Amino acid sequence: MTPPMTPDDPASPKLADFLCFAIYSANLAFGRAYRPILEELGLTYLQYITVVALWEEDNQTVRGLGEKLFLESNTLTPILKKLEAMGYVTRQRDPEDERQVRVGLTDAGRRLREKGLNMTLVKQTGLPADEFSKLQKAVANLRDTLLEVSKGE
Repeated sequence: MTPPMTPDDPASPKLADFLCFAIYSANLAFGRAYRPILEELGLTYLQYITVVALWEEDNQTVRGLGEKLFLESNTLTPILKKLEAMGYVTRQRDPEDERQVRVGLTDAGRRLREKGLNMTLVKQTGLPADEFSKLQKAVANLRDTLLEVSKGE
């Protein structure tokens, strides 16, 4: 029988060795780095990525938008209501399928693009642009693989 590991045992896993913690803590660091940008736009991070997704493809269904953002409807709906109250989006029933709600940008939502689209953190990461792109693709691939694996369970 193997004796239990102790905290000072070199074989004991350290928090810094967990990839999930590295990604989680990097996400927190991104949040801090984005704060001044988001304050300038008057948006939260989730509101910002919602608007970015609509810049990419306007007039989406709530369901499609949620899938793109990896957000459940009960998380996305309050974000959309707030963006609508701010005058950046409209929500309306799809005339062809009343069960679907479509989300579209207003002129004010489109104008946000002029202020916010070029606000990236590539330079702040200290990575050359090509390495930044490779890392982004690797993390997205990791996410997609984990989602695929979790579907089978």
